[in-house]
Amino acid sequence: MAEVKKNVLTYEGLKKYEEELTDLKVNKRKEIADKIKEAREQGDLSENAEYDAAKDEQRDIEARIEELENLLKYAEVYVDEEATTDSVGIGSNVKVLDLEFNEELDFKIVGSTEANSLEGKISNESPVGAALLRKKVGDLVTVDTQMGPLQYRILGISRDQA
Repeated sequence: MAEVKKNVLTYEGLKKYEEELTDLKVNKRKEIADKIKEAREQGDLSENAEYDAAKDEQRDIEARIEELENLLKYAEVYVDEEATTDSVGIGSNVKVLDLEFNEELDFKIVGSTEANSLEGKISNESPVGAALLRKKVGDLVTVDTQMGPLQYRILGISRDQA
């Protein structure tokens, strides 16, 4: 049997996904059931666009519920309280200096399911995230990319306060 890939999550990410799952199961399922009931009461279902739309929405909600349940079933949560600021790990906020552009950048290292570059959250599996893991303040980190090597100096490591 193939080994199941663990979904690396921060505690913050775990809570976000649990809240979304609860909302889908408790609120969205009821809302969609009401929409389907209303559409059925309108009569002929064969040409009822509202009924078709509601059934499509129901299918999407059920698919997302299944996706979230699987994500949480195989979640491996990194608890911030157990982590140090001595080196970069999952959940670390890292301030680096991009040596090529002399620009300071901030990253939060998260699991791949939480990664969002627009929020500065990078995956521990990404080239930059993987290169930063286990490094310390002051370390020079080289990341090999398709466009050539990038070099960062780690300026600081912090954790979110609970």
